[in-house]
Amino acid sequence: MKNEKVNFNILRYVLIVVLSIGLLLCWVQHFKNSATDAKSAQVNNSAVAKKRKIIKTNLTNYLNSVTDDGTVSVSFYSLGAKTGSTAANSESAALYQKGSLQVESNAHTAQTAASTYKLFITAYLMKQKMQGNFTWSSSNADGFYRMIVNSENDFAETQLASYGKTAINSFISGQGWYSPVFQDGIAAQTTSYSLQLLLAQLDAGTGPFKNSSDRAKILKLMGKQVYRTGIPTGVNEADAGTTVTDKVGFLNDTNNDAGIVTLPNGQKYILVIMTHGHNQSGFSGFPKIAKIAKTVQTIVYGQNAGEKVQSYN
Repeated sequence: MKNEKVNFNILRYVLIVVLSIGLLLCWVQHFKNSATDAKSAQVNNSAVAKKRKIIKTNLTNYLNSVTDDGTVSVSFYSLGAKTGSTAANSESAALYQKGSLQVESNAHTAQTAASTYKLFITAYLMKQKMQGNFTWSSSNADGFYRMIVNSENDFAETQLASYGKTAINSFISGQGWYSPVFQDGIAAQTTSYSLQLLLAQLDAGTGPFKNSSDRAKILKLMGKQVYRTGIPTGVNEADAGTTVTDKVGFLNDTNNDAGIVTLPNGQKYILVIMTHGHNQSGFSGFPKIAKIAKTVQTIVYGQNAGEKVQSYN
């Protein structure tokens, strides 16, 4: 009986030692795996940062070249990938996170807005709707449709006269956008950066665009606007199937396009291109916008994006 008790104690001690060793080995392996994972993550983060830096350098070089004479302004802002999209589940998702790529050139110099000013009227009316001062009556809905889809002027001009330039400029300034947009005796003025900021709020559903139903209505109209030889044409030449919700502007020698772009894989970004001069008239500047848009998308999202620094002199 005594020998059995001794043997049991020995067995218990052996078992404790074995379990302790096993537990120790598990902890060692855990810390080893953690260190490996951390090192791997560090390597991946470094690779992403390097690739992103090259993309930003290339895009900066290109945009500086096309805006060099002061007749073009461009703003680019990455929005990341749509939830559940192919891009959101890809290895490149980290590279294109929202706001991780923001590049602009001549973007803070006020230019003739042309009909892109209607985006500011849109934002103001959505703010008024939030305060109970605007409704989607049949006449308002019709006017809004024609203002966005066909870029007709009567509805926007009526709203501008009704609410007043001072009130609308004050609202615009309060959003942190360039102001005054509207002044007596001169065409509406804005910057590509201000249009970028407005579109970022529209995409995110923030500021005056908090109402999801109103936001969806506006984006749908922008997706149907009929002047599509600028950004929509260019980005589809880069990647067929790319969609664009945008607002154009054309006045005398000014051609502008401001839009939210979605690639077939779900990556999204904002692109604003404002042009003037060079004897442009009508829509003659839109092929130039298309060329810039195509090159921008290729630099940022193309197959060889971020591989090596390029010069665009």
